[in-house]
Amino acid sequence: MSRSAPEPGRAWTKWLLRRLGLAALTLWLISIVVFLATNALGDPARAILGRSATPERLAALQARLHMDQSIVERYFSWLGGVFTGDLGESLTGGGSVGALIGPRIANSAVLVLIAAVVIIPVAGFLAIVAARRHGKRTDSLIQVIMLAVAALPEFVIGILLVALLSTTVFRILPSVSLSAGGPPWTNVQAMVLPVLTLVLAVVPYVSRILRASLIEVLESDYVEMARLKGLPEGLAVRRHALANAVVPAIQVMALQLAWLAGGIVVVENVFQYQGIGMTLVDAVRNRDLPVVQALALLIAAVYVVVNLIADVLTILVTPRLRTAVR
Repeated sequence: MSRSAPEPGRAWTKWLLRRLGLAALTLWLISIVVFLATNALGDPARAILGRSATPERLAALQARLHMDQSIVERYFSWLGGVFTGDLGESLTGGGSVGALIGPRIANSAVLVLIAAVVIIPVAGFLAIVAARRHGKRTDSLIQVIMLAVAALPEFVIGILLVALLSTTVFRILPSVSLSAGGPPWTNVQAMVLPVLTLVLAVVPYVSRILRASLIEVLESDYVEMARLKGLPEGLAVRRHALANAVVPAIQVMALQLAWLAGGIVVVENVFQYQGIGMTLVDAVRNRDLPVVQALALLIAAVYVVVNLIADVLTILVTPRLRTAVR
């Protein structure tokens, strides 16, 4: 007798639990790499205090960093703190790491969220326009512009925007987002350039992938049949082509949103935006290892979670994959 196929609900649960287990394993391996990498730099107490440190201050800081324990004991002590929300104390700020990075995480999350809200419709619009005019002058013009923008690193885009809109040509926007009090979004003008930089850095990749997928779908038999039945081109694109072409774009969008979690490190420093990017750079400069460890693990967690969400969305929008989940 052949075994019957598992129920859809049970198959989904099994698949999701397996993916969650792989995500947890990935984060655990990353935590080991982060901890070993930060501890491989040598004695952090000597690196922080410098050569002029007195033996008393050196011993006090080493005790504060639990340097009297083995590296295995220090790792599991740090990992236990991560699970309980106790990320340690900042070696330069003097307070807890959680209290230090909490507002910065919120600032960066708002920046990334605004950029993502702009990126998705802009990339979709450009991809649809280019795909519908495939091989024509409009398509060629869009692709040349997208390739030119994609060739520029995000910090170059930011500097060019500052030169264009804040200094020499048009002085209409502030060149920095540094806020003396309150969150950065209280000054909307100061957020325009950081958001625009992230949008220009990501839109070319998403729009080109979605365009290529749309062109392939628009040349398929079922879309051609819809045209022969008299369905308008715009409706054929929205009803038949876009839903099937969006699957590859979901994966690309996930990778780009995950990239934003690390890419904002550069963008935030260009515009002096008070987020995790500036905090990470300051922590590395000051050798604040607890902050570096916490932010590195946080960025890795964003990568893992965003890719997991992308996999789930890919299956939800693809009937063939929904029935294949085991």
